[in-house]
Amino acid sequence: MAAAIHPFDWQRILFSDDAPPLFLLEVALRCLITYVMVIGALRVTGRRGVRQLSIFELSIILALGSAAGDTMLYHDTPLLHAALVFVIVTVLYRFFNWLTEKLPRFSDWLEGAPVLLVENGRICLAAFRSQNLTQKELFGELRQMQVEHLGQVRRAYIEATGDISAYFYANEDMRPGMPIWPERLEQGRRRVEEPGPYACATCGHVLELPRGGVARCPECHEDQWIRACATKRVA
Repeated sequence: MAAAIHPFDWQRILFSDDAPPLFLLEVALRCLITYVMVIGALRVTGRRGVRQLSIFELSIILALGSAAGDTMLYHDTPLLHAALVFVIVTVLYRFFNWLTEKLPRFSDWLEGAPVLLVENGRICLAAFRSQNLTQKELFGELRQMQVEHLGQVRRAYIEATGDISAYFYANEDMRPGMPIWPERLEQGRRRVEEPGPYACATCGHVLELPRGGVARCPECHEDQWIRACATKRVA
């Protein structure tokens, strides 16, 4: 049989019938360990996973969500324990924010610094592959900026927020580049059918290839090519 619940039992509301007051110290330790685990998990999953929110904002939501929900719903979750969770998580939040302001290297490690992804119409593969980012995601962001091919892009960065920032060539300085329309990306071939400029389907490096030519990209050593595009950008 379930035990009877006595409304407004302050011993149960503030503490717990099953845990002594000293258990509050364990709650504090659990908060510290869990908060650090949450920060670590968010750091590992990459900045695109927390887009629109900073790591600290999301950590507050995750860390406090369960404590608040359990306290509102379950009769055996003491208010005092939940209050301690809120206090400790808030203090940790302010402490980590203070660390990021005082220690730039810690801030760059935790939240990330801007990373150059595209330079002079080519993907910076080493930086790109370190970001838990796919080519499809990068090209989707660039298409929303009315980019048709990488030859229009002088530099593109992924910011600490996960957003993509891009700087463009003036039309007179633009060069042929790798097209980023999905239907064009599916046209990658190892052997080209017509002579002309072709872009590496992996990094965007452009080479002049003869009819029936095959080649390996000098930048990434891949051998799939897409006919380069030279369309002017219309903002």
